[in-house]
Amino acid sequence: MAATSLPIGRASILPLPHIYDRVSRHIPAIEWPALADDVAAILELKKTRNAVILAHNYQAPEIFHTVSDIVGDSLALAREAINVDADVIVLAGVHFMAETAKLLNPGKTVLIPDMRAGCSLADSITAADVRGLREKYPGVPIVTYVNTSAAVKAESDVCCTSGNAVDVVRSLNAPRVLMIPDEFLAQNVQVLVPEVEILTWAGHCEVHEQFTPADIREVRESYPGVTVIAHPECPPDVVAEADFSGSTAMMMNFVTQKRPRQVVLVTECSMGDNIAQANPDIEFIKPCNLCPHMKRMSLKNIRHALETLTHEVTVEPELAGRARAAVERMLAVRPR
Repeated sequence: MAATSLPIGRASILPLPHIYDRVSRHIPAIEWPALADDVAAILELKKTRNAVILAHNYQAPEIFHTVSDIVGDSLALAREAINVDADVIVLAGVHFMAETAKLLNPGKTVLIPDMRAGCSLADSITAADVRGLREKYPGVPIVTYVNTSAAVKAESDVCCTSGNAVDVVRSLNAPRVLMIPDEFLAQNVQVLVPEVEILTWAGHCEVHEQFTPADIREVRESYPGVTVIAHPECPPDVVAEADFSGSTAMMMNFVTQKRPRQVVLVTECSMGDNIAQANPDIEFIKPCNLCPHMKRMSLKNIRHALETLTHEVTVEPELAGRARAAVERMLAVRPR
């Protein structure tokens, strides 16, 4: 949504004008004062609590651009979480991300503003399921997507994200691997790593599984020459219709480096909003789908989390040790 213009002379009375500039393309000026109160409170609470806010790329612009200290995809947040110099980490994302931050920062307080912020992929598999796969496929290494619970990570050999999945699979030097739980991500990685047999699990992202090749063909007909970028959690036939596929960080890099005139991001809606703010010359065409879990984050509940230090995310120590090892193995993998 484009911001409404202010009459000359009124811009000077807009609260936190230097911060509003960061979201002016998406938040009407008339709505900003109501948000600015929470923004100001959060900025002050971060100082008093010695806190930082980690926000995923799917967060709404008013969170992503105004109060967040570190933003990125799952891989970037995991890497940066190690280096956080703060007593409190607020994770503006979903629960498995907060767990991962806790795994890498066992001595820090990690908060998630809404405990209901889950993930369909994380819900699609349990630790018992992973133990069953080990029995069925003895000796086959298990690569687990970070979009899983700490209990599932603890049963795995190594984790991966959509940004490093290919490198992680290749790093194992195994002829056969289990890649869980995202079936579509595994199938898309299989295309890029044909030398390895990849066994899958039938888990799907409720946002990305909804896209179809017909959606992309319809957009191409309506906007000739448009560039289509798809997330690898989309079905393989959707990825095949796209011009490029990659993690949210890769999508952002592609747009800022290639600078297409018109682009469709086949992923969660806020991605386009967050890139558009810094790229006003690029037209972002939708379709996109909203993640109901990511959208449980708000300025108000982030403020409440910092005021009350809720909701704290904890992981049982023995479980945490094994899960942390799988995440650390992932972080040790470098691109080939």
